[in-house]
Amino acid sequence: MAHLLEGKPIAERLKEELKKEILNFDIKPVLASIQVLENPACEVYIKSQKKTAESLGIDYRFYKLDSNISESKLIEFIQNLNLDNSIHGIILQMPLPSHIDYKNISEYIDPKKDVEGLNPKNLGKLIFGKAKILPCTPSAVMELLKETKVDLYGKEVVVVGHSEIVGKPLALLLLEKFATTTVCHIATSQRSKLEEHVKQAEILVVAVGKANLIKGNWIKEGAIVIDVGINKVGDKIVGDVELEEASKRASWITPVPGGVGPLTTVMLMRNLLEATKLQI
Repeated sequence: MAHLLEGKPIAERLKEELKKEILNFDIKPVLASIQVLENPACEVYIKSQKKTAESLGIDYRFYKLDSNISESKLIEFIQNLNLDNSIHGIILQMPLPSHIDYKNISEYIDPKKDVEGLNPKNLGKLIFGKAKILPCTPSAVMELLKETKVDLYGKEVVVVGHSEIVGKPLALLLLEKFATTTVCHIATSQRSKLEEHVKQAEILVVAVGKANLIKGNWIKEGAIVIDVGINKVGDKIVGDVELEEASKRASWITPVPGGVGPLTTVMLMRNLLEATKLQI
């Protein structure tokens, strides 16, 4: 039976370290949070961000914009925050309305204030292993893997999902550790090859957002399973992996909720501290 790889205890430990670091700052770090589109999952994340920020002594400034705002007006709003020296970090909450292209918007967040690490300049530094600000969810996954004491060198790692937010940057972080990394996506599934790849994984990370996509009996004996997915099924929150069945085969597995989520918010705050250092 798998050990549960819970994010909360690790998050609490990291928060204590961050708190000590903030006490040595001459200024109070300020995080600007922008929401354009209302979304239940987003509301939960915002609440978590605000609570964590306040517990660390970070000033959390929330800006709720009209969902009909044009892309050019949103860019103008972000550029004003870029110029505001009292603000050290900017996060644009997802999802965005369909008329706004996040890939375009991300270019306009100052790389030094980009606490999600998704500005093309910050993502580009990942390729050279020189990024100071790393995407939050991939960072959370790497912290969870560190907790298992696994040596990633040469390990067969399968990442399911190739988004700009999780899959792609995570693959780069894993390659930096010399993991043998395979990235699967919708085309893998359409060719009926997903099960084949998952069964080879010594470490499996799933970030798709489709409930129980990965069947428990696909999991390799002794594998480490990190489930990034958050899906609502009835009144339950479940991941992308069949937790109960997968737990019988894995050595470590993250619960949903309570695995990656608690750490993602702390990684955001860690990025804010890094951004603040870059500016002062």
